[in-house]
This record gives sequence, C-alpha cells and structure tokens, in this order.
Amino acid sequence: MPRKFLRRFMPDIHKLNEYGVLKPFGKLAHNTNLWHLNRRSAAGGFAVGVFFAFMPVPFQMLLAAAAAILFAVNLPLAVALVWISNPLTLTPMLYASYRIGSFLLNRSPHPFHFELSWAWFESSIYTVVPPLLLGSLVLGSFAAAITYVLVRRIWRQAVQAAWNERIKLRKARFLKLKEELIERQKRLKDQDD
Repeated sequence: MPRKFLRRFMPDIHKLNEYGVLKPFGKLAHNTNLWHLNRRSAAGGFAVGVFFAFMPVPFQMLLAAAAAILFAVNLPLAVALVWISNPLTLTPMLYASYRIGSFLLNRSPHPFHFELSWAWFESSIYTVVPPLLLGSLVLGSFAAAITYVLVRRIWRQAVQAAWNERIKLRKARFLKLKEELIERQKRLKDQDD
C-alpha cells in the first residue's frame, strides 16, 4: 500500500522539531490530522511541496509548512518535497521558469550574467524578476496539479490492487475449503460403504 511505502521516507515530528522548522507554528503543527496519511492528505502534501519547490523565495520549507497547515494536508510530505529544488535542480528549474515567464509576458529573454550583489539585483529587478516569478508560479501550479492527480491515481490503483489481491486470496481459500469438504465427504461416504 502507498501508506506503508511513504511512511518509510517520512520524517519524524521529533526530527523536524530538532531542526526548528515547525517552531514558528507552535501547537498548530502538532495537529494529528497533519501527520495522517490518506489519499487526500498525501496528494495535497505532494502538491504543496512541489509547488513551493518551484518558488524562488527564501524559507521555502516554512512556506510549505504554512500552506500544509492552511490546507490541512500532510505536513511532513509538504516540507520534505520542497527539497526537489536543490543545488543540482535549481538552475534548470529557474531557467525554465524564466523562459516560460518571458514567453507569457511576451518579452524576449535577455541573456544576463548573475552577480551576487545589490547593484545586480537593483538593475535586474524589473527585467529578470517578473518573468522569473510568473514562470515559477505557472510551472509550480502546473507541477502541483499534475502531482496531485498522479498521487491520487497511484494511490487508488494501489488500493484497488490490494482489494483484488484480497479477493483472489479469499477465492483461493474458499476453493481449498471446498475441496477439503468434498474430500471429507468422500471419505465419510467410503467409510459408510
């Protein structure tokens, strides 16, 4: 079942408290419904985490935790999936967001050289940031919607497969009991003769 699979990878509430991720939310983060795994909460947690993974903002984990609390979805999944945007994936994600944002704003993407300075930020805030934010919102929303649908579909298929397996096992047990009963009746009939 998906629940057993996901529990292996989910962080523990005590570990998240050690890192201080949940500290700003106080007792809100300790609501047991936020830690429960079912199809709706898992799909929502995946969607929230993937959405905030595309957002080029600091404190993505805090924002994902706040959204998980707001939408009452699985908190550990939402916080953990933010790490899709890591140093290896961040550059392609931001580049794709910038290109899509430029296309949607009907601007030609300008080549730019990134510098970690206030002067670069001031000069690019009107040229680079709007397409980047728009593209991030569009890609994040699209990825979150697809993730939500996929997780719900995979969860449903896993539950259906488990039900089918149970039905198959019940039929096999029933046939075995039926065969044993027929054998027993034959032996009893042979003993009577």
